[in-house]
Amino acid sequence: MNRKSIMQRLKQMGGVWLFVIPALIPLIVFWIYPIFRSLFISFTDWDYMSPTYNFVFFDNFKSLFTDERFYEALGNTILFSVGTIIPTIVGGLLLALLLQKNFRGSGIYKFILFSPWVTPTVAVSIVWTWIFEPQVGMANTVLKFFHLPGLQWIQSSDTAMLSVILVTVWKSLGYAMIFYLSALEKVPKDLYEACGLDGAKKWQRFRDITIPCISPTTFFLMIITMVNSLQAYDQIQILTQGGPSGSTRTLLYMYYQLGFEEFNMGEATAVAIVIILITVLLSCVQFTASKKWVHY
Repeated sequence: MNRKSIMQRLKQMGGVWLFVIPALIPLIVFWIYPIFRSLFISFTDWDYMSPTYNFVFFDNFKSLFTDERFYEALGNTILFSVGTIIPTIVGGLLLALLLQKNFRGSGIYKFILFSPWVTPTVAVSIVWTWIFEPQVGMANTVLKFFHLPGLQWIQSSDTAMLSVILVTVWKSLGYAMIFYLSALEKVPKDLYEACGLDGAKKWQRFRDITIPCISPTTFFLMIITMVNSLQAYDQIQILTQGGPSGSTRTLLYMYYQLGFEEFNMGEATAVAIVIILITVLLSCVQFTASKKWVHY
């Protein structure tokens, strides 16, 4: 390779970096650097207030993995994630199937169902605290109308997690519905006609055509819903504050309590590192599994 070709290659690379750097700078400042900074803090005993700190290396992780609250929070996180991902995916698809035909007033229904997603979570959660009020709340009023016993909802450790899951799923259904509506419109109609000529029933067409064709959307929604579940904080803070008795304390809420209530920022960032590792691990598992069932 002569000198002229080398100079041309360098100029081409310079042009590429000219476009890449503006996008790379925010990524480094707001994502990569904070992650490494958090990793650094997790090896210290910083109390969030003092200007000095000591290196404790892996003591924060050892303390975390011997803390019963960590395993309780991990179990709550898994329960919350599974309890929100499956109903959101299934419910969003069912709503999309019901509203995919443009009948009279369908646009209004779509707007109503999507509106919770664009409403601030704090505002939504405040309204649901009134709905879940055991004495005069709407939830128990509806149960009593059907002659069912009322529940304590967010005031009981037996039903608090269910309450938070209901609010989260209710807020997310419209978001999943919109993506599925778009995916269903892109399914080739010729495939349905071909299956119809072969005598396939509606369920068979849904199983063999619809599900495979919308699988990229399903995969995308699984990733997004999983990340949102791991990052859920606002609704837990407003509805239950991690209680009663820690029944709704997730890993992210445990991070908040350790860092900003107990001022143990070292162990708190250790929890944050665990959350990052769990997110990366689950994403890798989903990407690997998607190769077997996602049809592009």
